[in-house]
Amino acid sequence: MLTSFLLRIAAAALLGGLIGIERGFRAKEAGFRTHFLVALGAAVFMILSAHGFDDVVFTDSYRLDVSRIAAQVVSGIGFIGAGTIIFQRHAVHGLTTAAGLWVTAAIGMAAGAGLYVIAAFTTLLVLIGLEVLHSLLPHVNNRAITATFTAKERRQVDLLLAQLKSDGVTISGFSSSTDAAGRLVVKLDMKAAHSKYSDSLLHLLLELDGVEIESIE
Repeated sequence: MLTSFLLRIAAAALLGGLIGIERGFRAKEAGFRTHFLVALGAAVFMILSAHGFDDVVFTDSYRLDVSRIAAQVVSGIGFIGAGTIIFQRHAVHGLTTAAGLWVTAAIGMAAGAGLYVIAAFTTLLVLIGLEVLHSLLPHVNNRAITATFTAKERRQVDLLLAQLKSDGVTISGFSSSTDAAGRLVVKLDMKAAHSKYSDSLLHLLLELDGVEIESIE
């Protein structure tokens, strides 16, 4: 029995680590160690929930609901996932990573229950969804984006436009005006993959000296 439990924990840690490697490769908020620990912890809680009370005497009038430990993992992992979600300058980051932690906990629980095939197959689907489809079907996540910002010089706007075009972003609309302080007020309409929007656009704007973001929608 002990050997079986250790094998379940090891399987959960391995599968969670695989997802963590992919997340770490893309420099996400939670990487290998976080996913490794989430899957491992979920497996241990699952084993504890299913077998940790085997020595408790159950009677018709006295029975413990041992499944409550496993149930709390589902809600408890939400606190960790929430910590990876960041709202910054009208943009939300980390939703995919939070969902990845949630499903990693489910994988760990499946491994902890001895459901190796389900755990392995789920891990495979997660990796396909995160990596393979991201590379083969980038247009699936395309979305329209409108960014409004102010800049001191036209040169800064030209640098941004050149960088966006080199990243494969399609500029569908562009307008500019001058405010009372003499600054350029620029409105850009574009189409880009959501991951490119999340990982690049906001950072590009923040890196330009003198640029102030008004909104990104």
